[in-house]
Amino acid sequence: MPLFHGLDVADSHAQGMAEIVPILWLMLGFFILPMFAIVATIFTNSTSYRRIHFGLTVIYTLLNFAHLLADLMVQPIAWYQILLMVILFLIGILLNLVGFQWMKGSKKARERVLPSHPSLG
Repeated sequence: MPLFHGLDVADSHAQGMAEIVPILWLMLGFFILPMFAIVATIFTNSTSYRRIHFGLTVIYTLLNFAHLLADLMVQPIAWYQILLMVILFLIGILLNLVGFQWMKGSKKARERVLPSHPSLG
């Protein structure tokens, strides 16, 4: 991560790292929220959580699209990064569709997200 902010990783970068610490904390939060959502999806089936889940998928899809556009503005274009962001954006669209169906209470979507399992009673 320091390389992307023009910091030398070979030398001590204690002062330079202080400049990007807030970005690193935001990135941590950005990656942890979906993990919490995955765990919450396993343990809850409430309507309010379904709304929160759908909202989260929409926000992440929009952020991934914005990231894709930003990556297209960087010269030279890193095509592997563009491909990654396109894949993440498409997965986001898929999650939006499933999350919307789940939020609306579609039995088919519920079974896709929370399949019936004999041991879960």
